[in-house]
Amino acid sequence: MSSHEITGKFDLTSKTIVVTGGTGVLGREIVRALSAVGANSAILARNPAKARELNLLNEHVIAVQADVLDKGSLERAAEEILSRYAGVYGLVNATGGNNPRATTGPALSFFDLPADALRAVFDLNLLGTILPSQVFGKIMAERGEGVILNISSMNAFRPLTRVPAYSAAKASVSNFTQWLAVHMAQEYSPKIRVNAIAPGFFLTEQNRFLLMDEKSGELTPRGKAILAHTPMARFGELRDLGGAVLWLLSPASEFVTGVVVPIDGGFSAFSGV
Repeated sequence: MSSHEITGKFDLTSKTIVVTGGTGVLGREIVRALSAVGANSAILARNPAKARELNLLNEHVIAVQADVLDKGSLERAAEEILSRYAGVYGLVNATGGNNPRATTGPALSFFDLPADALRAVFDLNLLGTILPSQVFGKIMAERGEGVILNISSMNAFRPLTRVPAYSAAKASVSNFTQWLAVHMAQEYSPKIRVNAIAPGFFLTEQNRFLLMDEKSGELTPRGKAILAHTPMARFGELRDLGGAVLWLLSPASEFVTGVVVPIDGGFSAFSGV
């Protein structure tokens, strides 16, 4: 295979990729990576104006109003996207998150976690992955090709303390990824692929002071425990996501489906010994 053929496998120029949660921390990094390689990104957001506030919009990026838990709004968003672009090549399900009321702690035991908070976490992470996959997966099925990329988590491999709903929901996302990969390939087209990434511990503005002491800049006990179990001995940086995401979305991974790829510095491989 020539160098031209190899680099061509990674080409996403003018491919249209829908990104849910595109204004979130991980989602916007994925949007920026796609924009850098010339792909067209359609960010789905309940508040599209936020995409402009974050300087995400450009000639390759549009924002469309949609709620991942409202199938009707997703279908309307799909119509708007298809009115602008010839088709949808890919979908990145980057919406997700936890709920403080579904998190155990000194003031809230596991036995008292409220059902509505638990349900909200499952809905956001699992149903918020399934519904967009239904709407945009149907478009791919009609075209006979496409790629879906879900966002799982290290919690799916090893449940972290205090977040039972989030851990279980992300494990469900991993399981759904495998199920949908088989279903789409067997029932519609082997050219439709479904995979996921499982980010490890990334140092972001949202979690910085859970991992590092705000005053001293030293690692917190939780931060020390994470690095002690990360063979690469560092936290992830958002730029670490781009390569794996672009590989899984591009034809370079055309024989890869149904996998969950850890991006974790070796955390999931380390036994602690």
